[in-house]
Amino acid sequence: MNVQNPPRTGGNGAERNRKPRRTPKGRQVDPAALNDVLALLGDRPRRRDLLIEHLHLIQDKYGHLSAAHLAALAQEMKLALTEVYEVATFYAHFDVVKEGEAPPAPVTVRVCDSLSCAMAGADRLLTDLPKTLGANVRVVRAPCMGACDRAPVCAVGHVQVMKATDASVAKLAHSGTHAHAIKPGVDFEQYCAAGGYRLLNDALGGTRTRDDLIKLVSDAGLRGLGGAGFPTGRKWSLVRAEPGPRLMAVNADEGEPGTFKDRHYLALDPHRFIEGMLLAAYVVEAAEIYIYIRDEYPEIRLMLLDEIAKVERAGLTKFSKIHLRRGAGAYICGEESAMIESIEGKRGLPRHRPPYVAQVGLFGRPTLEQNVETLYWIRDIVEKGPAWFTSHGRRERKGLRSFSVSGRVKKPGVVLAPAGVTARELIDEYCGGMIGGETFKAYLPGGASGGILPASMADEPLDFGTLEKHGCFVGSHAVVILSERDDIKAVALNLMKFFEDESCGQCTPCRVGSEKAVKLMEKGPWDAGLLTELSDLMRDASICGLGQAAPNPLLCVLKYFPDDMTRPLGRW
Repeated sequence: MNVQNPPRTGGNGAERNRKPRRTPKGRQVDPAALNDVLALLGDRPRRRDLLIEHLHLIQDKYGHLSAAHLAALAQEMKLALTEVYEVATFYAHFDVVKEGEAPPAPVTVRVCDSLSCAMAGADRLLTDLPKTLGANVRVVRAPCMGACDRAPVCAVGHVQVMKATDASVAKLAHSGTHAHAIKPGVDFEQYCAAGGYRLLNDALGGTRTRDDLIKLVSDAGLRGLGGAGFPTGRKWSLVRAEPGPRLMAVNADEGEPGTFKDRHYLALDPHRFIEGMLLAAYVVEAAEIYIYIRDEYPEIRLMLLDEIAKVERAGLTKFSKIHLRRGAGAYICGEESAMIESIEGKRGLPRHRPPYVAQVGLFGRPTLEQNVETLYWIRDIVEKGPAWFTSHGRRERKGLRSFSVSGRVKKPGVVLAPAGVTARELIDEYCGGMIGGETFKAYLPGGASGGILPASMADEPLDFGTLEKHGCFVGSHAVVILSERDDIKAVALNLMKFFEDESCGQCTPCRVGSEKAVKLMEKGPWDAGLLTELSDLMRDASICGLGQAAPNPLLCVLKYFPDDMTRPLGRW
């Protein structure tokens, strides 16, 4: 029996005629925006892992990411718009402008408000610059820019202004300047003339075997100098034991407040780093190398592009292809698995482990992850021998360490010192003493996450494993020196605000814990019991080291600075 469906009617009983859609469902791509995107991408691949690189092209060209351009990019890359949008909104250096919203001002000035810059007057700059620069310049807070020895620091677009003043920032903001590649301390020709890449050629020619190189760095006790301190030779062996193809990722995203040593070495002698990187890739037989560099270092990135091109033209990279990837303003991407997620074109969310990066890393392949400074020392260790490296050291510690020293010292900067040196020795022997006759009060031994120790504990050796008993660690060897004019509670609050801003938001203990800690610390008086309970929860339940280490400065204030606990919260 055939039963004909009755006609659909509206509220008045009239038949409703259904007309076909003129356009598909979803946001429609604007033809002009699509042409813009096509012109920027040119013949570049449309691979998913290049999403962040392509977002940078649009941001650099137009000063923001419009809804129309994001929709066009999503269509061109055959991605869901939500995938593009979630990545674009994750990173601080992308300005997403929704439909109907006004784009940001033509020029953006970022003012670093991390600890060393806060001590040098960042708050005053944040107050005064909007009035000085006018409506056509946007002034925003920003985290550490890796120039703590020249604080306070601002970035006009991507060009940094060291020891910034209202006048110096205004001059640059109104000049339309852009970042350019710096001239390295030693370029390719100079490096080769001094014996550079001879060691790599020996390895590729079979004179130096992989096992020889692993033994030499192991005998020297070379460790990962990005913060974790994992033995380098052991890491090479672990990755090499995994099935191929294997990959390599280099972490040049030093975002820890107080840290700038990698920037120093890349500018000083980039090919010493590049040769070390290629040797490590040779050892583990990595078919491709991905260098992930901070977006705050554009002049370094552009220089590396030029110098790596020279290395490629010389035929030194035939066994391993080098890719240079650009960060986008996310401290969390200094964590190795978050960095790998970002290299793959995704949000920088730390992965759950196991499996570890050495087993399942970039694109699901076993991956050797290394820090810039670790690779920088490989040539010297192999050529001069492990005994040369281990001959340096104090208090039974062995090796050389690069300390990024900032704060209240006369000569801040990168200090190359023997392992086991103390904070007091760094101040007196390497940094010319305290500035202006100020009294040494406290120090951060390992950047924002390494804790805070009083001057009475400044004779502790600064090295891996020496400070953990005090609730601190050296991490990336970023030492910030504080004086009697610095309020320790304000220091801890500054650091906790940094972690609140930089939490990736993936796990509740870190995301909510840092936010609650900031509110409790700002409101005062500090409830030691409640803050300790909150800190314990963050340490025990956070996915990665950001949330686990964020409470360290706070807990150190509670433990080592009882007098400061009785005073009102100060400021600079």
